[in-house]
Amino acid sequence: MKHVVAVLALACLLIGLAMSASGADQVTTVPVHFGQAGGSTHFNGQFAGYDSVHYTLAAQPGQTMTVKLSGSGRAGFNVYKPGDEPGSATAIGSGGIGSDWSGRLPAGGEYIVQVYQMRASARRGGQVDFGIDMGLH
Repeated sequence: MKHVVAVLALACLLIGLAMSASGADQVTTVPVHFGQAGGSTHFNGQFAGYDSVHYTLAAQPGQTMTVKLSGSGRAGFNVYKPGDEPGSATAIGSGGIGSDWSGRLPAGGEYIVQVYQMRASARRGGQVDFGIDMGLH
């Protein structure tokens, strides 16, 4: 009888893990390439729920990054310095629709610009359509 209970408990655990893995938030990574002198670019995108888009770009210390978001008022963004990851570090910059960000970069390496949906809308599974302008000078 103990063996049957242990097998059932293990089966329930495995089913729970499989269900949580299939419901994981999707992160789409988009590499952004600028020349040595920098430049600017525009992307359009969309996602739903707790999914997010991570734009990765290489920069040198002392360069200035600008980020401007347009589209759905439910979207926001965070900027992370090299070595920092969304969810485990504090962003060095953030903003949203009508709240642009510009800052001098403290270190060289790969930065992440994370575009995400505000929590209340994400909880409802809402879809976000957005445009993002990024510059590096």
